[in-house]
Amino acid sequence: MGEQPVTLQFDNNALLARLVGDHDRHLRCLEEGLDVEVARRGNRISIRGVPAHTSLARQTLSALYQKLAAGETIDTSTVEAIIRMSRMHESRSPATPARTSAPDTLPDDGDLPQIRMRHGTIEPRSPGQAIYMKALARKELVFGIGPAGTGKTYLAVAQAVAMLQAGSIDRIILSRPAVEAGERLGFLPGDMKDKIDPYLRPLYDALHDMLPGDQVMRRMASGDIEVAPLAFMRGRTLSHAFIILDEAQNTTIAQMKMFLTRLGPGSRMVVTGDLTQIDLPDGTISGLHDAVETLENVKGVTITRFDATDVVRHKLVARIIEAYDAKAATSRTPSRNKGRQEKNGTAK
Repeated sequence: MGEQPVTLQFDNNALLARLVGDHDRHLRCLEEGLDVEVARRGNRISIRGVPAHTSLARQTLSALYQKLAAGETIDTSTVEAIIRMSRMHESRSPATPARTSAPDTLPDDGDLPQIRMRHGTIEPRSPGQAIYMKALARKELVFGIGPAGTGKTYLAVAQAVAMLQAGSIDRIILSRPAVEAGERLGFLPGDMKDKIDPYLRPLYDALHDMLPGDQVMRRMASGDIEVAPLAFMRGRTLSHAFIILDEAQNTTIAQMKMFLTRLGPGSRMVVTGDLTQIDLPDGTISGLHDAVETLENVKGVTITRFDATDVVRHKLVARIIEAYDAKAATSRTPSRNKGRQEKNGTAK
């Protein structure tokens, strides 16, 4: 790279050591994420690459340094999150398709949404998360659709807990369809609760990340928090509640309609799912797929779509998702061509 390097100077050596990480691992992460060369000499960091990338790297390092100066800690996942957010405006061009069906674009002044918890603040770790968090804070019915690892359910639970603690709602209701994904419920040990609990475990895990364990149990005992299979929602009208349906791709059309019509006065509803992970029997249409098509343009409904760039788990997870998506796309193309040939009478 022959471009003129950008040089940053940092006065606090203790913060600088935490900024670069053990064996400069954070700088190596920056190099890989933004396709630049980064070198440290004393209290200076030089960045070399194409101007657009060096500018993003400079913004990323400055943002990380400010976090450290404010007393926060950073790790590799924090660096990767800042890189994703730094690239947000670069990727938002007029040719980029909308990621939400409602006008919930992010402000250009850098004022990103936050979920304020008693133990701290949750900030978006990808552009898709930022749009989703804005919708969660403002809208009555939100769909979050995309691959695993994008924070769809986690952020919804966080928003629910924040609103419960603030007194904006009276209770949280978390639900999942108990659909078998290759295993048989009847062969699981225990009574019905024991058989169902494994399907609800991810929701319990998210709750325990937000609240102390004793408070979760106390609130569940009092009815402030309810975790239940989707079948338990039938016949109810849920008022002044924050209701989350997870793994919604495994609902039928009738189940989805039943769930959506449970929305009562003063309530919020969030529906999350991954349309590439449907475990319904062959020939059964996913209620989530049908709902997205049916409600796409309905006023008051916000549909946020995540993709592999929003995966906030290990970066290899995003690459795995992209590889599967690419394979699925190529496998669909020959079948379309075959269909056209048969229609035209050209197939051999």
